[in-house]
Amino acid sequence: AGSGRALNQAYFLYILEDMFRRVVRQSKFRHVFGQPVKNDQCYDDIRVSRVTWDSAFCAVNPKFVAIIIEASGGGAFLVLPLSKTGRIDKSYPTVCGHTGPVLDIDWCPHNDQVIASGSEDCNIMVWQIPENGLITALEEPVVVLKGHSKRVGIISWHPTARNVLLSAGCDNQVIVWDVSTGEAMITLEDMHPDVIFSACWNRNGSLICTACKDKTIRVIDPRKETIVAEKEKAHEGARPMRAIFLSDGNVFTTGFSRMSERQLALWNPRQLLQPID
Repeated sequence: AGSGRALNQAYFLYILEDMFRRVVRQSKFRHVFGQPVKNDQCYDDIRVSRVTWDSAFCAVNPKFVAIIIEASGGGAFLVLPLSKTGRIDKSYPTVCGHTGPVLDIDWCPHNDQVIASGSEDCNIMVWQIPENGLITALEEPVVVLKGHSKRVGIISWHPTARNVLLSAGCDNQVIVWDVSTGEAMITLEDMHPDVIFSACWNRNGSLICTACKDKTIRVIDPRKETIVAEKEKAHEGARPMRAIFLSDGNVFTTGFSRMSERQLALWNPRQLLQPID
């Protein structure tokens, strides 16, 4: 009887180990280590935002790095010259015009002094940063763009056209703005039935690629306001996915399988039936 119980226990452990091997895949990079730089080469003691939105919380251009931070009574972000490394004093001036937490920021590709921000207050603000950085808090934006009915989690400047900005909000809308007039040029209202996780221009700004909570990737021609191509269940997992255009025109996506395994895929935007790789 004792040997029978031992055999049963051994078999049970074998089954558990087999299930564990199937569900948890060991990393190939377990023993890869990075070497941290010295403290005086880092931006230290910054209270990075803890909002739950899936964002990079920072943006950089040839002159400045901008970082979304924790702020009481509204939303704010730091703008630091690239050379200002080391410990950042808590009293360092911020950009602080939003009444809700800032969710995304993006530097203008045509002017290193201009940055846009989207917020939980449903507004997009465009800011002019002084040549040498902030000396006092910046509270007055150059322009405020109002059109979303829910929080704005994604903003992206057009790569080739000046004063053109894309925004996507939790109202499932994508809006293309003329920043010089403060008016919406294009509003894409009925293309996304759920929250938009990512939105990206292609290299010349003729197409937009979006990833949505309905697990569908869409390639959109904003001028014609039509969907050029779409792929349902590009990644079947329930966790958020993202899609971006690469410089060669292909679409790169990251998402999850049903077993929550990380997946990467490359797609031809003209034919989204099957990934290239």
